[in-house]
Amino acid sequence: MTTPPPRRPMQLLSAPIIALVMAAAATPSCLAAAQTAQAADPARPAPSASPGMLDKREIRAQLAPVRYTTIAAEIGAVIARLPVTEGARFQRGQTLVQFDCAVQNAQLNKARASLSAADKAWQANKRLAELNSVGRVELDASEAEVAKARADLAAQAALVGKCSIAAPFGGRVAEQKVREQQFAQPGQTLLEIIDDSALELEFIVPSKWLVWIKPGKVFQIRIDETGKTYPAKVQRLGARVDPVSQSVKVVGVVDGKFNELMAGMSGAVMFGQQEQQP
Repeated sequence: MTTPPPRRPMQLLSAPIIALVMAAAATPSCLAAAQTAQAADPARPAPSASPGMLDKREIRAQLAPVRYTTIAAEIGAVIARLPVTEGARFQRGQTLVQFDCAVQNAQLNKARASLSAADKAWQANKRLAELNSVGRVELDASEAEVAKARADLAAQAALVGKCSIAAPFGGRVAEQKVREQQFAQPGQTLLEIIDDSALELEFIVPSKWLVWIKPGKVFQIRIDETGKTYPAKVQRLGARVDPVSQSVKVVGVVDGKFNELMAGMSGAVMFGQQEQQP
């Protein structure tokens, strides 16, 4: 009778092998649990700008001059004088730039002499025409020369008129871009001027505020640079509402004259709390 071979005793697994087996078995369940937790509490997306956020944030406004413009040269000439320096005040009609127009004035005198000569020739031809000593063609030609000389004189006088630039309104010189004795080209920017007699405020508000915000509405603005609060009122509303942000542009004006205020300052707009409630 054949005796079966003896069974080998079961070998015990080492601790590292047991740990690997348990980790492999636990991996699917862990992944499922993680997916379930993520589905139950998904990551919150980054906040995006919404119309409601505009109601809660601070409304900012910037002071801007009611009128401002750029003074440019209309002729090519040397700048003789700049009577008003940067930052200084000026009155309407005051000279801001004076050019050296010696050549232009000489050409103006020449045009006057040409007109005088043409007029004398025409007057002589008229007397000769009365004596039938000159033809009609010569008389008409001399008259045309007078008209031509008169037009040349007017053009030269207009050119000399560009030798001095007067202020179109009262205000201040915001920036001086040239210096005296500098040659200016036609069209070159010389000065930036502003009228700071009244300062406007431009800011953006939620379009739902159109229910109560109207031209003439009174509000206040706290200017950062001075730390003071000033009265203001709505002057006009924007022509359209931005459909994306659901906002509208508002233009106001500082109600009063405050010497410490300057164009470019900014601050926070303050309306009544009860009015800002949605």
